[in-house]
Amino acid sequence: MKKLLCILLVCVMGVMPALAENPDTGSWSQINQAVSKGEGWRKVETDGAFHLGDKKPLEGYDDLFIGDWGTYPSMDGSTVCVPMAMELARQWLGLEEGDMNGFITFSTTPYAYDRLTQGKANPLATIKSQGVMMDDTHPIDLVLATYPNADERQAAADAGVELVYVPFCYDAFVFMVNGRNPVDSLTVAQIQEIYTGQHKTWADFGGQPQQLDAFQRPHGSGSQTAMEEMVMQGLKIQQVEENFISDGMADAVAQIGNYDNGPGAIGYSYLYYVNTLVENSGIKVLAIDGVAPTDENLQSGAYPFTVNYYAVYRKGDENTEAFVNWLVGEEGQKAVAQAGYVTLR
Repeated sequence: MKKLLCILLVCVMGVMPALAENPDTGSWSQINQAVSKGEGWRKVETDGAFHLGDKKPLEGYDDLFIGDWGTYPSMDGSTVCVPMAMELARQWLGLEEGDMNGFITFSTTPYAYDRLTQGKANPLATIKSQGVMMDDTHPIDLVLATYPNADERQAAADAGVELVYVPFCYDAFVFMVNGRNPVDSLTVAQIQEIYTGQHKTWADFGGQPQQLDAFQRPHGSGSQTAMEEMVMQGLKIQQVEENFISDGMADAVAQIGNYDNGPGAIGYSYLYYVNTLVENSGIKVLAIDGVAPTDENLQSGAYPFTVNYYAVYRKGDENTEAFVNWLVGEEGQKAVAQAGYVTLR
């Protein structure tokens, strides 16, 4: 209780910067663009089935409370899904924009899956304007994320937990180069050759005779899982020095745009993240096999590295299952579109 009280005082009363708003780690540290509802935003949810429960006063305080999750699922997930979680909180809970950084506290992909599999809570979710810290003993119900890697899937199996994966939108796994690089498109085979170490210069692809610097992400990150399983398809990625491994997606974008003040770098991320969540000047997104990652090419499957984001929950959790069914239904897909993602239909 002492730990809970300390966190609550920090996050809600503002004695010092809120931990949930200024984390050293987690998804908010990888977002440097404003994320808010756009003009013309509208409420599409109509039945009010999912809501928070009653809040209980914290003993000894008149304006501090512990919040019950009620029928609304406690969430965690990937950085790229933070805006989706914000849209859901607007739709169902009517939260103020100023409360989002405290209420949506995503820990990034590997940690989110660990919490879901191990039945851990999201310990820092707050509604600052209401003086509420959400119950930090309630296990995560729902993860909004990229698909888990083999280790994360095995961890769930080892724990005897069966997870349900429901795709709720499309996105593109994209390759980025410095904006001054004249190369506009690569083939799937060329990408594989680059990351197995077969090419050292951009001249091999019609570019300048400049050193090719291929950046990677850490194993376990959502983008590295996509790279290993979808792009490389069993081919072994060349080992590189640590300074060529981008700790976060924001780092990846910055390094591709600015590395050594030259156009030699290449790296990868998700298109929604690049377009929405991070300052991306200085980079260019490549076409693959001559196909650009447009909405139409994602929905048709023409773009080779089309991906889904998933709503993931423990099998047998009927309340969360109903919430996910809403998300992939007509109303939910309107919310997906309103948050700027590419809908399933």
